[in-house]
Amino acid sequence: MSARPDRTPLPRSFFDRPVLTVAPDLLGRTLVRRTPDGPMELRITEVEAYEGEADPGSHAYRGRTARNASMFGPPGHAYVYFIYGMWFSLNLVCGPPDLASGVLLRAGEVTVGAELARKRRVSARNDRELAKGPARLATALAVDRSLDGADLCSGTDSPLSLLTGTPVAPDLRSHGPRTGVGGAGAAHPYRYWITDDPTVSPYRAHAPRRRST
Repeated sequence: MSARPDRTPLPRSFFDRPVLTVAPDLLGRTLVRRTPDGPMELRITEVEAYEGEADPGSHAYRGRTARNASMFGPPGHAYVYFIYGMWFSLNLVCGPPDLASGVLLRAGEVTVGAELARKRRVSARNDRELAKGPARLATALAVDRSLDGADLCSGTDSPLSLLTGTPVAPDLRSHGPRTGVGGAGAAHPYRYWITDDPTVSPYRAHAPRRRST
């Protein structure tokens, strides 16, 4: 019989480490989302790391803007952005302040509040698809820009927090290039996932967007 996931909240020191250390260590952790409709929980199964101004694939590559300000710290906060005019994505800020590193939550298994997620993700064919991809994850958990900057380490008053959960052993993890990242950052193997987990999203290489004529 497997042990239950550990309910101990992760401290800020967990996030105050290099992003390439934090990212794989997020696999198997429990993300708690508190909403007016009730609590939800997600077992994290897939993430991507972004190294800020040192990473051509990062939003912070060209420096601080109003959009990416939360990436610059302090660690243990959320960075939420709107992409393609359609979807939100949830990132967890890590590393020391002003280095602008963060981890995109790409996929997970909804373990608490699946009935709430189904109402938001009516196109999901089954519960494995509720949070299978960063936009789906954000939609399922009712994530929007109002959560940008939320403190994951401020206890039960926060709309978001992270519990110890069930960390995944290194031999059960996989890693490879990030999905949809082009240019100089395309080959960086900064995507991490739980090997063979059915909630992990499919990999897609970068495809340049065509301009209409």
